[in-house]
Amino acid sequence: MSKQELVVLGQDDAEANANADACCPALLTAPLGEEEAARLAKVFKALGDPVRLRLLSMIASRDGGEICVCDLTPAFELSQPTISHHLKLLRQAGLIDCERRGTWVYYWLLPETTDKLAGILARPADGATR
Repeated sequence: MSKQELVVLGQDDAEANANADACCPALLTAPLGEEEAARLAKVFKALGDPVRLRLLSMIASRDGGEICVCDLTPAFELSQPTISHHLKLLRQAGLIDCERRGTWVYYWLLPETTDKLAGILARPADGATR
């Protein structure tokens, strides 16, 4: 099954953003439900490791939007299986995706996940925090 978002025709960006905000409230506007908190905890746990955070940064900042695992591995003093394990955890958290092309695997960022995290952590537009 594909994990692509459904695009509703006829909605302008303001309507689409309002609907997204209603489904995923920021931490400062409404308490998280149990299921949403559990889902988010997995993503934050994946980001809680310095190697995974560096890997995500390398993938996200790459020109062209994707990077070969052969370009990631030399940046670390870790074995290839360890790098693969970290990449697997980032994939399971929904932060990246990949595709095998011949011998190599190419990775790219899933911006909808990082955008969702940014939205959840954002302060309300009026700036109120109390």
